[in-house]
Amino acid sequence: MTAPNPASQPRQFLEHLYHAAVQRALPLHNTAAYLPQPPKGRTIVLGAGKAGGSMAQAVEALWPADAPLEGLVVTRYHHIPPRPAGLKQRIELVEAAHPVPDAAGLAAAQRILAMTQGLTENDLVLCLISGGGSSLLTLPADGLTLEDKQRINKDLLNSGANIAEMNCVRKHLSRIKGGRLAAACAPARVVTLTISDVPGDDPSIIASGPTVPDATTCAEALAILKRYGIEVPAALLAQLESGALETPKPGDPAFSGHEVHLIATPQQSLEAAAAAAEAAGLAAYILSDEIEGESREVGKVHAALARAVALKGQPFQKPCVILSGGETTVTIKKQPEGTARGRGGRAGEFCMGLALALQGQPGVYALAADTDGIDGVEDNAGAYVAPDTLQRALAQGMKIDPYLDRNDAYGFFDPLGDLVVTGPTHTNVNDFRALLVL
Repeated sequence: MTAPNPASQPRQFLEHLYHAAVQRALPLHNTAAYLPQPPKGRTIVLGAGKAGGSMAQAVEALWPADAPLEGLVVTRYHHIPPRPAGLKQRIELVEAAHPVPDAAGLAAAQRILAMTQGLTENDLVLCLISGGGSSLLTLPADGLTLEDKQRINKDLLNSGANIAEMNCVRKHLSRIKGGRLAAACAPARVVTLTISDVPGDDPSIIASGPTVPDATTCAEALAILKRYGIEVPAALLAQLESGALETPKPGDPAFSGHEVHLIATPQQSLEAAAAAAEAAGLAAYILSDEIEGESREVGKVHAALARAVALKGQPFQKPCVILSGGETTVTIKKQPEGTARGRGGRAGEFCMGLALALQGQPGVYALAADTDGIDGVEDNAGAYVAPDTLQRALAQGMKIDPYLDRNDAYGFFDPLGDLVVTGPTHTNVNDFRALLVL
């Protein structure tokens, strides 16, 4: 596909780079090389995540037609892709809530755990894991209700805790995460195919690692809960303090012979976007696929870099594209009574911080979007920033500061026509950010 002209169509060009990144992470392009041979016995596919539907369809398309195949995969509401013509369904797909778990996710997790019963050493369990699986695969620890889990999850999401901290807690409050699903599959062989949505691509963090050993401890989970002031029921607190909720650790024989394969990563998607930029004649620089931190502050740092390139030719010469990925966080600010709730996610918050710090810098354009197509809980993937963003906002009577104060990126960019709306992409390699400096 021919790239739009960066100079005359900067927004379309940045969207082109985003789509190149997403295409690189689609399961059908990445699964075949990692599929094992069919076993003597049964093959059961179990999975969870925002890419679950497309991962399941990829396995159905690639698995030998005469080999038995069955299973259950849970994905986010409205994230099951259209079924390709002629592709027979052999894996059941169900939907549940993300980022806060619901009863449908609980029911799916109970069914998935039940399907591990009676497996033998001749059987294969193929686990399809992608980002979002932590909330979609919810099975609270004994003494914890779904309502408790929902509240704790909301508190974690609003606290500013990073993904590793959140998933450390989630593992220890679950009967299926933190390696417990794989342990339940014994003595069957387990092969996990995973799409990374976390900085560092650690499979034990992706979807809270249901099929891999967990090196974190009850004590660490307890410390995280205390650090962010998150309350848990007294009975659960006692279990964490005693270590009763400890997860299976590295070296546990339950994981003997298991395999884990990363079939798509943030770095691969950034490299695909860089290649698309270079094909259009622009130099492309990948800062990192592991950037974390408060979204608005990360936006300010990116703005400072873009201004240095635009004004001083340092550290890169313009024209160029600057790319980054990772998983930033948004700490939700408490608002005065009666204040309208802000709407938005990490990508939009990044764009507000970026726009404010750029102050209309000529020649700098940017797009930030989540590669799953959903920024937070709204219907947009992210937002677009141009040199005239703040000026156009002021013309509509909008100053950016109040929107930042209430974490309302959706409310700021929507009237400007600068939301990036893609719909679900059926994959998930986390944050995508691209800055075009002309």
